[in-house]
Amino acid sequence: MDLLLWRHAEAEDGDDDLKRRLTERGEKQAQQMAGWILRHQPKDLRIVVSPAVRTQQTAEALKLPFETNRKIGPDACVSELIAASGWPHAKGSVLIVGHQPSLGRMASLLLAGQEAEWSIKKGALWWLSNRVRRSEAQTVLRAMIPVELLE
Repeated sequence: MDLLLWRHAEAEDGDDDLKRRLTERGEKQAQQMAGWILRHQPKDLRIVVSPAVRTQQTAEALKLPFETNRKIGPDACVSELIAASGWPHAKGSVLIVGHQPSLGRMASLLLAGQEAEWSIKKGALWWLSNRVRRSEAQTVLRAMIPVELLE
């Protein structure tokens, strides 16, 4: 299984966290990363997105169908992200468009075996795969792309 973790692009400040919109810069970031994802996307990609406006706008840059999962909003815990993605047994590939700190915590759990406060920058993409080698399950970091590298 391939699992892509995409943190929403830069968003405006605001009191209602779920209604915060992308800034002009954030819209550009979303477009740049969407272009990269579309050029490199794995087969059978399922896209799961937080209900927050900024994540919805980020995902819309792909111009692909996606599902909204209210359980992976800004206050999501790692177990909710794992359930939404079906890691590690889901068929095909899953792209989660979500938030910090849960995305960073999920990346640390899958790569290092425990939750830690890893930071995923706004607009960045982390691509993980699972595989079995010598009867041992492994998680592999295939790519970590900050949006600044795409400018």
